[in-house]
Amino acid sequence: MTTVEQKPAGTTWPAVYEVPPARGPIRARVTVPGSKSITNRALVLAARWPGWCRVRGALWAEDTEVMVESLRRLGFAVRVMPEADEPANRTIEVEGRGGEIPASRAELYVGNAGTAARFLTALVCRGHGEYRIYGDARMHERPMGELFRALGIEGERLPVTIRARGMKPGRFVIRGEESSQFASALLLAGHEVETEPHPYVEMTRRMMREFGPEYEVEPDLSSASYFEAAGWVTGGAVEIARRPVESLQVDGRFRDFLGALGAEGPPLRVSRARELGDSAMTLAVCAVFGRRVLELVEAGRMRLQECDRLRALATELGRIGARVEERADELVVWPTDAGQLRGAEIETYRDHRMAMCFAVVGLKIPGVRLREPACVRKTFPNFFEKWEAMLQ
Repeated sequence: MTTVEQKPAGTTWPAVYEVPPARGPIRARVTVPGSKSITNRALVLAARWPGWCRVRGALWAEDTEVMVESLRRLGFAVRVMPEADEPANRTIEVEGRGGEIPASRAELYVGNAGTAARFLTALVCRGHGEYRIYGDARMHERPMGELFRALGIEGERLPVTIRARGMKPGRFVIRGEESSQFASALLLAGHEVETEPHPYVEMTRRMMREFGPEYEVEPDLSSASYFEAAGWVTGGAVEIARRPVESLQVDGRFRDFLGALGAEGPPLRVSRARELGDSAMTLAVCAVFGRRVLELVEAGRMRLQECDRLRALATELGRIGARVEERADELVVWPTDAGQLRGAEIETYRDHRMAMCFAVVGLKIPGVRLREPACVRKTFPNFFEKWEAMLQ
């Protein structure tokens, strides 16, 4: 088994990256960075803590960097230190103010980070002053209306200027049809929330119960799914270092569904809303190499993420010759004989998860080329360094 060495990120990747095919079964042990979802929740909880908090194993990528910078702009003291065992992780110390927002005015840029946008919107409403939150063009298209209405903010989307007069305690009923992050944002800001059960909301509730001045972030199991899939599609096995036994993350179930995909049987129905998170995308690309039809259901929210992920998956899987059907909130993928698949230039839509998913396809199908591979910096800045090291 190969242990993938830790190398500093920073390689400049070309505009189009051709994925190296695997030369045989991949057997390796890989360290992946911390969970983005957990890191950004932990940073908000640290800001509300009465005193200094230390968050270890925190992801250091675009989505978490904008959260750290925003906390600094809001007047919080933040210290960021490298970690030896994973170049894309940091230990982050935050001086919490017990719910107070130190700054009375701030401009907060969130890029295309949905967690940062939603969590900061609710958090700054605890302050007294004027706070402008804005992002990139795609973030300005993503829904915010239900959260805005709960907080008494006019509008449906970013950018927004919030004139806060302190937190008004309340109990909110959140449908969360567009994003479960609305409920999590309100919970993290200190509100009571009624909502339908959802894995990411349960993650938030559990973190709030368990959080303390020393907190360890789990490895990102969405990110782990690409490496676990690499072992599966090549007939090998990839072990993820420090993989938690009882994870906060719904993507801890990915390996079970991957095993089911490789067994004969009726169509495998998997709910994106209740049974898997972002690793549902990885499962979809693996389905072309499986032995049964995959029906990814309750997946309509995927249209509102970094790109319309249902449309993107259907389009790009079709480009390599796979049989796939896109429905309103479902995606159906059929197993395909390897000889029917072909290399192609894949549009990533600047979506980090599209790039990483189709890296898996490129292990089996020569000639898979990824446009704008640098988009992985959003959550996994050293992904391709680890990918190529795994193949050595």
